[in-house]
Formats: sequence, structure tokens, C-alpha cells
Amino acid sequence: MKGKPINIIVGAAAGGPNDVAARLLAPLMQKELGTPVQVVNRPGAGWQVGTTELTRAKPDGYTIGYAPIPTIITIYLDPDRKAVFGRKDFQMLAMHVVDPGAIAVRADSPYKNVKDLVDAAKADPGKIKVSHTGIMGDDHLAILQFEKLSGVTMAVVGFDSSIAAQTALLGGHIDVAFDNVGTFLSHSRAGTMRVLGIMDKEESRYYPGVKTIEAQGYKLYSSSARSIVMPAGAPREIITLLSNTIRKATEDSEHQRKLDEMGFPLRYMDPEQTAAFWDQMEAQVKPLMLLGKK
Repeated sequence: MKGKPINIIVGAAAGGPNDVAARLLAPLMQKELGTPVQVVNRPGAGWQVGTTELTRAKPDGYTIGYAPIPTIITIYLDPDRKAVFGRKDFQMLAMHVVDPGAIAVRADSPYKNVKDLVDAAKADPGKIKVSHTGIMGDDHLAILQFEKLSGVTMAVVGFDSSIAAQTALLGGHIDVAFDNVGTFLSHSRAGTMRVLGIMDKEESRYYPGVKTIEAQGYKLYSSSARSIVMPAGAPREIITLLSNTIRKATEDSEHQRKLDEMGFPLRYMDPEQTAAFWDQMEAQVKPLMLLGKK
């Protein structure tokens, strides 16, 4: 595969968590393969634009892409979105990062924990503005679950990227952001945002002292699992080559250090493990889709 560039399609704007992870991975893949590897951003329709382009590409190994789960799954499960792709159109290559969900507010917010947020939302139904980064993506599904578990109603505002949502939060245009652990880390360290809780069964080492949502009374678990895929139909040797290349990149100590610095929990899986994870997540997501249709 020497000579011709390999494109990594990211279906979101530059600067977001998937884009950053892809740009950390690309030079290591380039070094291993001996051919240019470049990230191509194709934002739009909550990952649908970029993913459509990805699945329509030739399965020759020169076009691969990030597929955040459950975001991609909800696109093709939702008949209203009229996706031209489905589960059968993806060949899994690897899992790169599994990033737990988190809830954040500005540092000067009156909300210090989840109870504060719930109490305020119950006192003023439908008034607290809360963001997600894609319709029926992990953040949106987490909001829907949170509302159901806590019995509150909030004003849900969608954005096309984490950067846009963070800008809105810092500018006071929204009150609360639902996103992921890695997304809020730099702002948390800078003292401009406060994380209220982690959507995982364990606390995050990146936020010492911040309790899980479960520990605060609500069994809410969510994550953005960043899988790397290519169009279905590729020869086995291409799949093996690319998967092994990604595995070697994730074993690089400098790559691990950079991911850790940014709060992105590395979790490599091979193609078969990634496919099993994908199928398990699809089974979990199907009933949640009904919440978004109400």
C-alpha cells in the first residue's frame, strides 16, 4: 500500500475528540505502512455525511474511518434518517478508545453535583438548556435516559461538534453539557468547567473526587466507543494489514502517553472483538431509540 495516500474519514469538525484521536494515530500508521495517512473531516448530520462517504468508498484499504458507537448505530436504526448504510456495510478494523460519558457545567454554575441539577430542573421544568453533539448519539441518548431516570425535563440543544457545544457552554448560551470524559479535561484543568458526574461504574482517574452518576443516585452508563472501520468487502490481507498497523500504533508508548494526557482511555480491540462489541451495543441501543421518538 505504498505511495497512494490513505484517508481516515472523521464525520465531525476538526478539534473534536474523534478528530484528535485520529490525528494522533495517523502519523504512526504512516510510519508503519510507508505511505501518507491523512485525516479528512466530513462533518454534517451528526456523522451521517462522513459515514455515507466512507461506506460508498472502494474497499481497497485507502479509505478508512472513525465510527463512534452508538452514534453510527442509531443512524441506521432510525428509519426517519434514511441512511444508505447498515451494519452489513462495515468491516471492523479495531477499537481505539472507549470514553465514558460525563456531565459538565461552567465553573461559576450554581450546580455543584447531580442533585443540584435535578432539583433545579424539577423547580423549573423545560428551562435548563442542555447540549448534545449529535441526534441519537451517545450524549443525546444519555440525556434522554437521565430525564427518564430523574423525572426531569430539560431544553435539549443539539450541536454538530464538541467544540461548538463547549463554546456555547462557556459563552453562557447553554447551562449544561453532556459529552465525554476526554472532552472536558482541558477545561476542567484550566478551571473553566466543573464536571458533575461520570457515566461509568467506576470513577475516572482524570477527575479525582468526582463521583459516578450511579453513586449520586441514578444508574446511568454511557460512553463513546471509537471504532475504526472500512467499507465491507475488503480482502482479508488488507483487513489484517490495517488492523495490525493500528494495533502496533496503540502499543507505542508515546501514543499511549498523549492519549492519557488528553483523557482518552485507550482500549484496543481486534476486528472480531470490535464486531462483537458493536453487535452488543446495537442490542442495547434499540430499546433506547424509543425514548427519542416520544
